[in-house]
Amino acid sequence: MKEVLNRLIQNQTLSKEEAKEVLTGLATGVFNNSQVAAFLTIYLMRAIRVEELEGFRDAMLELCVQVDLDGYNAIDVCGTGGDSKNTFNISTISSFIVAGAGVNVAKHGNYGVSSVSGSSNVLESLGCKFSGAPDQMKRSMDTSGICFMHAPLFHPAMKNVGPIRKELGVKTFFNMLGPMVNPSFPPNQLVGVFNLELARLYGYLYQNTDKNFSIVHSLDGYDEISLTSDFKLISNNEEKLFTPEEFGFELLNQESLYGGETIEDSAKIFLDVLNKKGTKAQSAAVVANAGLAISTAKQISFNKGIEEAKNSLDSGDAKEAFEKFIKVNK
Repeated sequence: MKEVLNRLIQNQTLSKEEAKEVLTGLATGVFNNSQVAAFLTIYLMRAIRVEELEGFRDAMLELCVQVDLDGYNAIDVCGTGGDSKNTFNISTISSFIVAGAGVNVAKHGNYGVSSVSGSSNVLESLGCKFSGAPDQMKRSMDTSGICFMHAPLFHPAMKNVGPIRKELGVKTFFNMLGPMVNPSFPPNQLVGVFNLELARLYGYLYQNTDKNFSIVHSLDGYDEISLTSDFKLISNNEEKLFTPEEFGFELLNQESLYGGETIEDSAKIFLDVLNKKGTKAQSAAVVANAGLAISTAKQISFNKGIEEAKNSLDSGDAKEAFEKFIKVNK
């Protein structure tokens, strides 16, 4: 590791194979905590290369507990996190709207590292008991149309890195990796990223897969469609800048997406939105993201996806999917 750190400090880069080897070492406890912290910190100070990200991804996928969800045509709906915006759990609520619209969701998530409430925090506070059993993921999918893979249970080798990430308390390249290392290898993906550079990296890597994908970044810094600014979309079919108004949404202010100071605050917003008691802004944000996920999985227009997302929320189908999910995951 000393040689690797010296090279990186001198602005050299790692090959895909070297990156894979180093991450395997991090995950299996080969390096000490100081070396791991130094390695993570370097990538906060310089851009990650596509070969490095690809190597890190491949190592994570080789080490994970795989979940066979072939035949479900599922989508993962998530953001990288790390945008420091402290929004409510937009992608998690969106996932239940997507499931309520009849699209299977294989969601991969974790506790918040650089935010108050990650997807795991809010779901756990609402009664979800995490399981690392692949069969339980299938039961959850069959019952509610959605399963949730709590990352530490499916990436057990990461237990050596988790405490260091928590102590650092800032985004690391593991934020970049999260959406790429879903252990069920879903054929469809909606991912929000925290900057345009990462959007391009994701676009390059996903173009070399057979996934249906949509990568979004709001230009004012959000790792999702925030409706607070124009947003960039990179998909299988296009790379384009859109405005919220193009899809019938009003421009929102950032304060309207605030997730609160505690996990309990986030959980209250979560339930309010699903119970149709959320604010107009909160509902619009989740419908926009769910609509894009539906359109990605079904390969229909974004406008049609938005229409189906609205119906899922308004009809109560999204709430029903959540209730079934909690019942089967108690």
